[in-house]
Amino acid sequence: MFGIDSGELLIIAVVALVVIGPKDLPRVMRTLGNFIGRARGMARHFRSGLDTMMREAELEEMEKKWKADNERIMREHPAAADPSTAAPQGSDGDWGKPAADPAPPQGGPRAPSPLPGGSAPPIPPAGLTPPASGERP
Repeated sequence: MFGIDSGELLIIAVVALVVIGPKDLPRVMRTLGNFIGRARGMARHFRSGLDTMMREAELEEMEKKWKADNERIMREHPAAADPSTAAPQGSDGDWGKPAADPAPPQGGPRAPSPLPGGSAPPIPPAGLTPPASGERP
């Protein structure tokens, strides 16, 4: 604890018992325990505040290092930052943006397109395949 071994602690307890007396000793020990608990709480709060400040300082230092590394990389590879040499449409550089001319969907059911007269071609019954274009049934 504070460099006090069990023999010294026993002597302190006996002296406290004689000086304070057995009647008031529990009250004094309770008060002493509360005081020690509050002191530990304040020390823990102080230590956590120091730890937080150290973490924030380390984060600021890391951010400065990352910024310097980023600037160095951008100086070494200027073509990557030049918009005239940007990646072509549809690459990872345009992720999330719609393509300029999307390809038509491959396979799968599609809604029939209307005929010039305004009516849609008939939909074949399930299980039958429609004839190829230009082919008569």
